Amino acid sequence: MTGGPGTDGVRGSGGPIDPAALAARAAPTLRASRAAARLASARTCYDHLAGALGVALFDGLVADDLLATGDGLALTPAGRLWFAGLAGPDALARRGRPAVRACLDWTERRHHLAGTAGAVLCRALFDRGWVERGRDRRSVRLTASGRSALPALVGVALPD
Repeated sequence: MTGGPGTDGVRGSGGPIDPAALAARAAPTLRASRAAARLASARTCYDHLAGALGVALFDGLVADDLLATGDGLALTPAGRLWFAGLAGPDALARRGRPAVRACLDWTERRHHLAGTAGAVLCRALFDRGWVERGRDRRSVRLTASGRSALPALVGVALPD
């Protein structure tokens, strides 16, 4: 194995990667592997939804022409009405924060919705009982009622 002092054996100083050291560092426990899968499926990212669920919701909002992505991310007029119907006419009125922002999802490597609209959507789904906190600190689970209601709310293919 190559590597100078202070290296972890995984990456040497320009030399080959030691497969045994890499496997020892990368071999998670079953518990850690399941927790990672729950976080990848659905989780909160600050105050908005992320993971496969967050990305699916973002895609559904774009497909339903509620979000426009052509010249940066923006709510369409239909999107403003949709959010007002979801959470009230003043739902997006928070000042000092963008109404919409794309947030790159670290598990999906695609965007989910952040900003005021992302927080409003997340809160509305919790309030309706369509998502609930999971076993892990940030994980979220889609409930049976959420699984049946969300496709009608946003034309979205839900992750398993």
